[in-house]
Amino acid sequence: MQFPESWLRRFCNPDLTSQQLADLLTMAGLEVEELDPVAPPFTGVVVAHVLEVAKHPDADRLNVCKVDAGTGEVLQIVCGAPNVRPGIKVPCATIGAELPPGPDGKVFVIKKGKLRGVESHGMLCSAKELGVSEESNGLHILADDAPVGQNIREHLRLDDTLFTLKLTPNLAHCLSVAGIAREVSALTGAPFTLPAIEPVKPTVDAALKVAVQSPDLCGRFAGRVICGVNPQAKTPDWMVERLARCGQRAVSALVDISNYVMFELGQPSHVFDLDKIQGDLQVRWAKAGETLKLLNGNTVTLDEQVGVIADGQQVESLAGIMGGDATAVGDDTRNVYLEAAFWWPKAIAGRARRYNFSTDASHRFERGVDAAPTAQYLERITQLILEICGGEAGPVDDQIIQQPARTPVTLRLTRAQRVIGMPVTQGECETVFQRLALPFEVLEVQGDVHFVVTPPSWRFDLQIEEDLIEEIVRVVGFDKLPKRAPKAPVTPLVRPEGRKSLYAVRRGVAARGYQEVITFSFVEERWEAELAGNTNPIRVLNPIASPLAVMRSSIVGSLVDILKNNLARKAERVRLFEVGRVFLRDASVVDGDQTVGGFHQPVRVAGLAYGPADALQWGSASRNVDFFDVKGDVEALLAPRQPSFVATEHPAFHPGRCAQVVIDGNAVGFVGELHPKWRQSYDLPQAPVLFELDADALTQRVVPAFTSVPKMQSVYRDLALVVTESTAHDALIAAITQAPTDGLVRGARLFDIYKPKSAVAGIADNERSLAVRVELRDDEQTLTDERIETAMQAVLASLAERVGARVRG
Repeated sequence: MQFPESWLRRFCNPDLTSQQLADLLTMAGLEVEELDPVAPPFTGVVVAHVLEVAKHPDADRLNVCKVDAGTGEVLQIVCGAPNVRPGIKVPCATIGAELPPGPDGKVFVIKKGKLRGVESHGMLCSAKELGVSEESNGLHILADDAPVGQNIREHLRLDDTLFTLKLTPNLAHCLSVAGIAREVSALTGAPFTLPAIEPVKPTVDAALKVAVQSPDLCGRFAGRVICGVNPQAKTPDWMVERLARCGQRAVSALVDISNYVMFELGQPSHVFDLDKIQGDLQVRWAKAGETLKLLNGNTVTLDEQVGVIADGQQVESLAGIMGGDATAVGDDTRNVYLEAAFWWPKAIAGRARRYNFSTDASHRFERGVDAAPTAQYLERITQLILEICGGEAGPVDDQIIQQPARTPVTLRLTRAQRVIGMPVTQGECETVFQRLALPFEVLEVQGDVHFVVTPPSWRFDLQIEEDLIEEIVRVVGFDKLPKRAPKAPVTPLVRPEGRKSLYAVRRGVAARGYQEVITFSFVEERWEAELAGNTNPIRVLNPIASPLAVMRSSIVGSLVDILKNNLARKAERVRLFEVGRVFLRDASVVDGDQTVGGFHQPVRVAGLAYGPADALQWGSASRNVDFFDVKGDVEALLAPRQPSFVATEHPAFHPGRCAQVVIDGNAVGFVGELHPKWRQSYDLPQAPVLFELDADALTQRVVPAFTSVPKMQSVYRDLALVVTESTAHDALIAAITQAPTDGLVRGARLFDIYKPKSAVAGIADNERSLAVRVELRDDEQTLTDERIETAMQAVLASLAERVGARVRG
């Protein structure tokens, strides 16, 4: 919310400087984000009257002007502005004037000089040269009645300050200059004065019938016809100035008046061209498939969730958001229909963002606009239209369907004292409520003072006891709160030894060479369908952007998108990881302090590796990262727990290069290479390798347990086995370790793979030779050759039975 200080002081003028006023508002919860002067400092610029203009004798683009600057003599000034002409009044910087600094930061001092041999005694200025505008199309032409010789700062009221407030959504009553002034009055005790609004007496009987068909959309609708307006009337300079200082560009008198009252009193309105309306108006929810061309030129398709104002033929306006192009006022408009309404906040919230834009009107209506003075504010708009554009007004059609109910809120004095942390008195509370114009009743209940406060029509935010406590402390002053250190003991929670923190997990992944990223939980629906196989994602009701429309059920899509951004910036080797929540449908989840019924929100750890396996170096041959590199990273992160990797399929991964990570019989995630079709679809030069694991599996760790040093030595036997190429490593090792040897086999490790390039006796084309070292040990006695041989025969039998292995001859 941006506004000029001078306008605020027309409503409430406390004895405070600009900075003190800004500090007061900030400490009261209305954060002043910026405090800027309307114009930078400059001196010596006055209103001047251009008397004569003649061509420069030696320059086609320069003119020699005779100017009256109120100095008692006519000044000769050389000017190159294209819009200079006799009779206009413009700002003139006289000799010795200091203009705002230029790009070099130095003050520009006006001196007597010569331009192409012609003397110049000053400078005629544009708005940009004075620092009051970023654009310049020539000289800044002033009103015809501007007093010659008057200081331009005084004439243009440039000694003003722009306040920019960063308002939270609960402060809807402060989205107008009058609303902010009401707060300043409550905080300082200075009187608050609204502009006098006299009802306009109807002079014509013209009226337009309006039927409010949807009470859940519109609670109050007021309108009137005004005939014979002049749409080309000039908007007064004072109104243009105030609108500009609120960040609003002047359009036309009718539109400017509507915008002016919105900034002044907080009531958005709309002006229809009456002659373009076909039949009566209807206020209703839109029908699916209806379309509307808006004032911004966009054509939108509507559905049953959007409110509209329609005539007998078509939709004419998006309710509380923006009018339609078909009934927009223009230069040929003669009769208008003026509308001001109360739209329910829930009926407006998020509707504009569906169509990728926002308006000042929707910003106010979705937070709550005071419904009580709707008709009164309509009179204010009418009053200004008649003054500026002329015309004759018809009677006001004010339909009150259902206004917001204001439920009384009870405040306990002892509760307020306990929450605020200082002994506020009953009198202080009463003073606060009186200043804020909050009607209240005082009751005594069991020795405690209770205030029963009925929120006024403009306060949508006062709903619970804590809201009233906040009002008390911000009016009394946060600076009055006592500064006391907390007395409660701070006892840290002791984490079980069998678990580690997510921070430790992050450090572990980073130690493997990965860099952490943080992405939105909102993702594109395409990612969910293609990379997670999720055809029914959880949709966001009010997405911050149209692509971010669903909640992610996997982090893979986010990492692939970050990879694309890095590749677009010429990164060659990329290692990324993210720790974040995913969102899954689960009917078994019930509402709780940290849960939402019907939705499971586990934390996942996902990583991506792309490019060379090692950073640029000389010690080994360069190669790209592969499945086994990332598989090794996963094993290192889960160590000392021993995961197994089971070949599987996943929508995002290559069907032959994907494995499910299993620990203690439970699947905890996936690791795999991106599917070739997604590599092509997402324009990746090569496929990255990714993993995604449940964070719970990574935060669990094995608590060390004491085991004695073996008293007996181990015995090792090497086996050269011939197996088919389809035999998996895990199956081979399991066949050895699970052989019936009475526990003698303590481990097995593959240490060589041999695949002959040509036919070799004993090894078929679809076979290969594997060398495995088997460890045997008995903790109680020394192994004999007979027991070793018996155990090895059992191992060979198990290998033959389970994987079809045979000893290589």
